[in-house]
Amino acid sequence: MYNILLTDDEQIVIDSLTMILNKNFEGQISLFSASSGAKALEIARSGGIDIIFMDIHMPGMNGLETISLIKQINPNIAIIILSAYDQFQYAQEALNLGAFKYLTKPVNRNLIVQTARDAMNLVDSERGKLDDNIELRQKLSVVSTMVESDFIYSCAFNNNATDFSEYLNYFGIQGLPYFFACIEITGFSNDKRYDVYVKVRDVLSSKCRCITGSFMGDRIGVFFPLAQNENPDELIKEIYTMLATKISGKVKIGVSKIEQDIKNAQSAYNEAAASLSKIAGDSGLPETSGGENKDSRAKSGAEESLLEKAFVKLTTSVKVGNALAARQAAKDYFEALKAASQGQMDKIKGGLFETLVKARSAASQANPSFKDDSAAGEFSFFAQTNNFDELEKYFSERSVECASAASLSKNGEENPIVQKARQYIDGHLKDLPSLEGLADIMGVSPFYLSKLFKEQTGETYINYVTSARLEKAKKLLADDALIIKEISAGVGYNDQNYFSKLFRQKYGETPSEYRQRMLGKED
Repeated sequence: MYNILLTDDEQIVIDSLTMILNKNFEGQISLFSASSGAKALEIARSGGIDIIFMDIHMPGMNGLETISLIKQINPNIAIIILSAYDQFQYAQEALNLGAFKYLTKPVNRNLIVQTARDAMNLVDSERGKLDDNIELRQKLSVVSTMVESDFIYSCAFNNNATDFSEYLNYFGIQGLPYFFACIEITGFSNDKRYDVYVKVRDVLSSKCRCITGSFMGDRIGVFFPLAQNENPDELIKEIYTMLATKISGKVKIGVSKIEQDIKNAQSAYNEAAASLSKIAGDSGLPETSGGENKDSRAKSGAEESLLEKAFVKLTTSVKVGNALAARQAAKDYFEALKAASQGQMDKIKGGLFETLVKARSAASQANPSFKDDSAAGEFSFFAQTNNFDELEKYFSERSVECASAASLSKNGEENPIVQKARQYIDGHLKDLPSLEGLADIMGVSPFYLSKLFKEQTGETYINYVTSARLEKAKKLLADDALIIKEISAGVGYNDQNYFSKLFRQKYGETPSEYRQRMLGKED
């Protein structure tokens, strides 16, 4: 399956590409659309896009600027430029930025199909390279993983009989202070055990140098040597945040105090394991870690009370599946967190990230089938974004999405967001906004709204809108007082020829032929 994003400020171009690609790659693709570079960047940042068709000249951020930013997020996305401009400098700059192909409008249908197929082959090739690299890395890490597990086991159960100097020499660790952490992960099926373990190791290796044991029950012991000026409290908090995002189970981390002598390894391990019992509720971390770490949401006085109330209001809205209330509660929480953090960006990001982890957990409890596709790119988003408005918008959209998922499970009916969107579409066929515009009205991201539409209706947003417009046109054609040009404009198509073409594709006859046949029947 290939996820393809169509980006153009002309809806007719998106509609044409949709028709061509769906006809030639049925069952192989999922289509998304954006009418601006900013929206394309937002969808690409959410993750999962393989191929992008991109216009160069668009309002706001142009195609070349968008390509540059998207390639920083994911250099493996295949980007195909569609432009009415055939100047050499545009093509050269696009290709220098990493575009896959540069095509000039109007583009032959066969060329679009072949270019899309070539892009799919490129995506397959990159996926193959990635698979090969993963396999090689796994083979090379087998021996080291076994030694690490043996070291952790010896620390936990056989301290007096083990010469730790040989292990430390093997790992190249000498004379550093250290501490132990005990990571407990619950709530996943046994067949996912290896996948969870690989994710834990990947997160740990991305953040620091450490020695990781294997699962012992539902726990993994980790030995952390401390480099100079390294802060263990911040390190553990970052690791917890990443694990809570990447793993669907419940994560807790117990931490020991800092030790200097390796002979104290067993007591340090036991202290880390014991600290798990200090973790209350869903916080995931004890009240103190390494002797100093405080709960990231602990505040004082009136600010603490206001923030806590806003948090309870938000999580309650998610649990009961009230998307409308969740949107307002998310805004209230953001303002309360901003005030309590005194505008410090890092604290605000940390609070938002941690709260979204808990919102997803609440949605998953209400709806076990809920899967938040945006979670994969969440850590990257918070790392790169330093704009309050963007943070609030993102946080609000994710909160609404969690609440809508919980609502779907509770009433077993159509998702309220899709239901509301369908009602809006039916009432605004003449001047309907783009997917991005409708997503703003619904308070969710375009990516999520498009995904919901496909899941709930079996159609993409564009196909649904096209069908709704054409069905409305059929009803209007029964009134012979209306001319076809008026009907076309009345359902949102200012180009009558394009309207007639779509009508014939769907119903096998032109609007004029349909009207004559219907009126003939009435006579």
